[in-house]
Amino acid sequence: MSPLAAELTRAGFVELLRDEIGLDLETADLARGLDELPGWDSVQLLAILVLLEKRVDRALSLPDFLDAADLETIYEMVTR
Repeated sequence: MSPLAAELTRAGFVELLRDEIGLDLETADLARGLDELPGWDSVQLLAILVLLEKRVDRALSLPDFLDAADLETIYEMVTR
């Protein structure tokens, strides 16, 4: 895990997604299914992937992102 990923808290992850992607989220929303998030679409998933790759300075797996059911899973992939 990169040092940048280790520093990313759940609250920081939510703030990043709110500020950079425009998702209206709270920390509790991480466990909600992606299809339950207001205004969710696949373009946002790709935007999140690119944003997080830049943030943690390493490549992330697109297939793993596509298999993720919720943002909690994505957070765990990024910070492990």
